[in-house]
Amino acid sequence: MPSILQGAKTASAATIEITTPQTPPYWALLERLLLRTAAEGVEEFYARYFDERGYLRCVPRWGGNDGPDDAAENLLNWPALHALGADDRVLALYKQGWEGHLRQYTEARTTAVPMGRDGMYFKEFHACFDWFHHGEALNAFVLQGLSDPYDAALIRRMRRFAGFYMGEDPIAQNWDPERRMIRSMMTGSRGPLLRQATPLDWAGDPIEVAGRFRAGHGERSYEEMLEHYRDYTDVVGDNPLNLASTTLAFCTYALTGERKYRDWLVGYVDRWIEWIEENGGIIPTSIGPDGKVGSRYGWWGGVYGWGFTVDVVPYTGRKAHRAYHSRTPYAFANALLVTGDGAYLRPWRRMYDLVNANARVEHGQTLYPHMFGRPEGIACKEGEPRWYEFRPQKWAPGAEELYYWTFDRSALDFLPAKPRWIAYLDGEAPAYPVEALQRDLERVRERVEGLHADTRSADCTLSDDMNHLNPAVTDALIHLTLGGLPTGRTGYPLHCRLRYFDPARRRAGLPEDVAALVEHISEDAVTLSLVNLNPVQARTVIVQGGAYAEHQITSVRRETVEGDGAAGEEVAVEAPQFAVRLAPGAGGRLLIGQRRYANQPMMAFPWI
Repeated sequence: MPSILQGAKTASAATIEITTPQTPPYWALLERLLLRTAAEGVEEFYARYFDERGYLRCVPRWGGNDGPDDAAENLLNWPALHALGADDRVLALYKQGWEGHLRQYTEARTTAVPMGRDGMYFKEFHACFDWFHHGEALNAFVLQGLSDPYDAALIRRMRRFAGFYMGEDPIAQNWDPERRMIRSMMTGSRGPLLRQATPLDWAGDPIEVAGRFRAGHGERSYEEMLEHYRDYTDVVGDNPLNLASTTLAFCTYALTGERKYRDWLVGYVDRWIEWIEENGGIIPTSIGPDGKVGSRYGWWGGVYGWGFTVDVVPYTGRKAHRAYHSRTPYAFANALLVTGDGAYLRPWRRMYDLVNANARVEHGQTLYPHMFGRPEGIACKEGEPRWYEFRPQKWAPGAEELYYWTFDRSALDFLPAKPRWIAYLDGEAPAYPVEALQRDLERVRERVEGLHADTRSADCTLSDDMNHLNPAVTDALIHLTLGGLPTGRTGYPLHCRLRYFDPARRRAGLPEDVAALVEHISEDAVTLSLVNLNPVQARTVIVQGGAYAEHQITSVRRETVEGDGAAGEEVAVEAPQFAVRLAPGAGGRLLIGQRRYANQPMMAFPWI
């Protein structure tokens, strides 16, 4: 029987040979089908909702309801889908749509909103808005480098955008170097908003609603749009949502290797850790213009802050609690990516204990607080602020991600139940891969069916009307092929244990006919099954440690498969990548040793 595992035991060019024939697994067939049909769905979506210039067929507006961020969000997951191995047409359509949306919203102007009268975009970036929405606008752009790291326009824009927040732009003075802070919650290429925001700043110009548009938040009139944002006023000073800007510095550093971007990222996260410590271990949601915790609105204040309870939602008649913490942990993970220091996640983990220690028991049930401030709403200026909005679920935004980054299993105890993907990795849900892939294939079908049924004209369409019909479904593929966290709409980097490249086509992603399944991950190892579904042609795939080569691969060993004989010898790698040559129709399982976060992140292709 020929050797299944053999290869040069050098530091930079380990090559693994897998020659054992394998009956095509069902999960592998589903995986390749999903890659193909999601790409076909992207073409259908583009043809329906974009014109020949790459402009979105909609009414361009400024605002938190249906602004430029929602237009860009129609490209959600397209670069990630291509980086997984989908057809090159996906990347080409993403670029057309991205370039078109930049021109479309540079040309689009407001009449009533002062900040957008010279263009909603300026220097190819939103003139002034918050990082809740900036992150959504950039969710595809910050992942483009995974497939396209040498694109000159990408690098040029990433430098410029990062510079808006590092004090490098003469107009966009968002950064206060003396206090090491971002000066407002609302920032952009025109600089920070240094006054109280108004409902107009958030809702955009007046627009006809009833009978013409379906507002995403449920408003029935423009007056209700304004009312939605009535309490969105306290924006002056820093806000934890601004930590999302560290992703621009991260991506620029991974693209260029220039140290200043890494240093700014680490310095800004360090500043927030200082504020957390000053506030007794709880992240403040408002930093005053003087750089002091809570000096303007109270430490719990600010839009989307701990005490952000909107008094009455006009179209429901009820209060709404809108503290927003779920994206912030990713900024601390950005610091982890560039330093390798897991201590950056400890303040967030400590907050789980600090917040949930304020639980109380009602009618025999333990309830946990999710808000701090005045329960009557942010308009109330009387009374002592306190913990409120008690729920049966523990306060634990980002607990699944925290476990993934740290392997601290106690983080999972804060969740209502173990996520099914983690249960699968723990050996408790063997049917998960097939179920997840089938579910995402059904999502593609439903979304394409929905876009074909959409009969609206462009002048009756808002920029977010088609977001839910985007067929670029990637969650199961990221979980299963990469052992990673789905990127979603947060505007943060991809976190994964493995990534793949096709040396034959000189591009990112799984080669044609190759399928991959991450079956188990631990702190220092990944179990990976690879199969070549082509019974005629051999395939070679490069396997990389992490999305940005941040994980060092120490060794590779062929694992025993039922009926397949003994495991192969262990091959030393000591590099970010290694190659696997799969004979026609061959498959096998590899145990890949890793040192996580051992390397500085980079987006360069790993041709070895």
